[in-house]
Amino acid sequence: MPARPQDIRGVLFDKDGTLIDFEKTWFAIGDHMALEAAKGDRALADRLLDEAGYDFATRTVRADSVFAAGTNADIVALWYPRAGMDERQVLTARFDAFTATEGAARSVPVEGCAGAIRALHAVGLRLGVATNDSTAGAEMTLAALGLSQLFDAVYGYDAVARPKPAPDTVEAFCDLTGLRTAQVAMVGDNRHDLEMAKAGGAGLAVAVLSGTGTRESLSPLADVILESVADLPAFFSGR
Repeated sequence: MPARPQDIRGVLFDKDGTLIDFEKTWFAIGDHMALEAAKGDRALADRLLDEAGYDFATRTVRADSVFAAGTNADIVALWYPRAGMDERQVLTARFDAFTATEGAARSVPVEGCAGAIRALHAVGLRLGVATNDSTAGAEMTLAALGLSQLFDAVYGYDAVARPKPAPDTVEAFCDLTGLRTAQVAMVGDNRHDLEMAKAGGAGLAVAVLSGTGTRESLSPLADVILESVADLPAFFSGR
């Protein structure tokens, strides 16, 4: 049984598509990375973008694609299939550094995000970020938005042994805060977020429609579906 909203004491947030407007923040960054992988070949870069999940017909990112839910290591594996392990590690480190800097510089928050985070913090909820971006990239983005001080912890894919959809981040957040997993809600826009919530025994799996996921893709795993994080303060207060 899902927890009651009033029993939740901590909230883990996905970053991109949940706190950050995915399309406004990430398309130009992904396009630059694809052009680098394609050595400047525009047609090849477009094919790589399509493989990673960008839908040129709708100008959106497909739900649960590598772009939507994967890590930079996943992108490197997809775009550089002939690279050896050492080369992949070098490429992943370079992409991590690039996306950390550019993601923070270009970050556009979801409308109402900052107010919602401040409201949740003000009522005593423990807050964390669980992202498949790098930890450094997520921390730089929160700093750019002026929200760092409101979060107890930030977990990137490189902060835990197994990133989403494994339960490691839920467990790490509970170890840090002293909360039981049933007292934690996970909020995200992709199935990976909700799968992590279920695997980790989180009290609530909250889907938001502000990112790349759709009501159809998210509803089988979600305990509740909201338009965006802006709706969370009212949801947790029972209004």
